[in-house]
Amino acid sequence: QTMAEQQGKVRDAGLWFEDFTVGDVWQHPQGRTVTTTDNIWFTNLTMNTNPVHYDHFYAAQTEFKQPLVNSAFTLALVTGLTVGDLSQHAFANLGWDEVRLPAPVFEGDTLYAQSEVLSTRASQSRPNVGIVGVRSVGYNQHGVTVIEYKRTIMVFKRGMGPVIPRPEPQR
Repeated sequence: QTMAEQQGKVRDAGLWFEDFTVGDVWQHPQGRTVTTTDNIWFTNLTMNTNPVHYDHFYAAQTEFKQPLVNSAFTLALVTGLTVGDLSQHAFANLGWDEVRLPAPVFEGDTLYAQSEVLSTRASQSRPNVGIVGVRSVGYNQHGVTVIEYKRTIMVFKRGMGPVIPRPEPQR
């Protein structure tokens, strides 16, 4: 153990399997503003050729009058906003289900996330992890839900996961 750990000054971010309780709701602390660069880079990286995501002239001719943010980016971003609480200690993501996109996301929107714990159970095949089911909602700066999904995560039990190396500074 490092001196900081011995003195209890190292904060362990994220939840271990034992920390999840069905019914708990987590307001994830970070928000993130989506930029034009985010949208264009993600669209190009994923080989999405729909011009509504990167051609402003084309997008201006649609009912939205502006580019739509790539929905796969929305899923990735909102999932990322939840990691610090839900899957910092994940062994693996097992799946996303019932993904719904009830409202569009536009460049310049700021997204936030909230998650509810739906289920927990010990893994039948791996004694060092448990399975957690959550429902996450992503919403914009106006409180409008832009994505919702169910996610199943395999999470390490306390003391059973890898330890993040924490060297001491040299003096």
